[in-house]
This record gives sequence, structure tokens and C-alpha cells, in this order.
Amino acid sequence: MGTQIKEAKKSYYLMCERKWIFHILIVVAGFFGSYTYLLRGNVFCNAQTGNVVLMGMALGAEKWKEALYYLIPISAYLMGASVSELFPNPIKHHLLIRWDTLLIAIEMLVVLGLGFIPESAPVQISQVAINFIASMQYNTFRQAEGVPMATTFATNHIRQIGVGLVKVIRHWRTKDKSHREKLLQHFEMLIFFLAGSVAGTVLCKLFVGKAIWATLVPLGVILGTLLYADLIVEKDMMEKKPAGH
Repeated sequence: MGTQIKEAKKSYYLMCERKWIFHILIVVAGFFGSYTYLLRGNVFCNAQTGNVVLMGMALGAEKWKEALYYLIPISAYLMGASVSELFPNPIKHHLLIRWDTLLIAIEMLVVLGLGFIPESAPVQISQVAINFIASMQYNTFRQAEGVPMATTFATNHIRQIGVGLVKVIRHWRTKDKSHREKLLQHFEMLIFFLAGSVAGTVLCKLFVGKAIWATLVPLGVILGTLLYADLIVEKDMMEKKPAGH
């Protein structure tokens, strides 16, 4: 009986690994993308490839000060990854909740603060803040029910859709349909990211900087769910790590 319970716990997906949680997170990320591009300097802060390219271009053009500037968002992203790597174990051993849950609370506080920033403020404030929380989110939420997922950008999902379509063609006449589930999951993530970007564009035009407060609703749903899981449903599973960690 004890062995069966242990096996059940191993196959159980924690609440922070559920697909719908990842769907909401990538909707928020799509919103952030529209927000930073439309209102905060025409940049995408969810990933750093663009900043590294721009830094390289500045170095190539011998614009040293401009090149040094890009160290700010890159460092913020790096710091976010470091924090999210260091904190999970200490948090669950000193608090009653997981790091994943605390991260959502931190994200909500950052979003709340960003909504109060006037349009005349330097765009770097919002850029660095979103760099930081996007990095932590990307490094914390890694697998949705056993499938590696990115919750802050769409590039990997597009790649995986391409891979999945090839597998569908190759196995069209066979009974192997296992790849289709993974293909569908990545397609769903791409659609939800797009939906978040659309919502962000519409709301930013209507409410300008305060539009970012709209993300407090979906993040609040996640926070409430994760708190319930940590304090009640999964209280005895605090030592179980989310897959991919």
C-alpha cells in the first residue's frame, strides 16, 4: 500500500505544473510584450536575444556608451535567473509555500508598481522590471505536465510545432499518435501568447500605462490556486520538485 502511494505521488503533477497554469502565464507574457513595445521603448523584454544583438551592433559601430547600456537589461535578466535558481529550497523550508507561489506574488507587486509609473518616466524602469520577472518566470515554470515549455516567449513553441508536423506526416499511416498531444500543447501555447499580445495592444491603447493592471486578474487566479495547493491539497508534497528542476 505504501509503495502504491509513493508511486502515485511520483506520477502526480503539482499544481504549478498544470497546463492551464502555463496557458495563463504565457497570456500574461504576450501582454507584457505588447506593453513594453507600445509604451516602453519599442522593445521586447521577455527575452534577451535582441539586446545581445543590439549590444553587438553598438560595439561594432564603436558606440561604447550605448553598448554598455545594454548590460542593464541583460544583467537584470541574469539576476532574475540567479534569484529563481537560489530561492526555491530556502523558501519551501522557511515558509509554508513554494517558490513558484511566492514568485507570482512578487510578479503581481511589480505589475502593481508599474501601473503607477507616469508616461514621462524613463522607459528603462519598466524594461528592467519586466526583464527581471520574465527571467524568473521562465526559469521557474519549466514543464507543463511533463512537457518542457517556455512561458515568456513563442520561439520554442513555433519550432516544436514545425517538428511536430513532420512527425505527424511520418507517422500518418501508423498507430503511433503520441506526438500529436505534444504538438497540440505547443500550438495552444502559441495561440495563448498571441491572445495575450492582442489583449495587451487593445488595452494599452485604451488605458495607456495602467493597462498592465489587467494582468493582475489572471495572475491573481494563479496565486489563489497555488496558495490553496501549497496550504491544503499539496501540503504534504512540499519536498516534491516540479519536473525539470
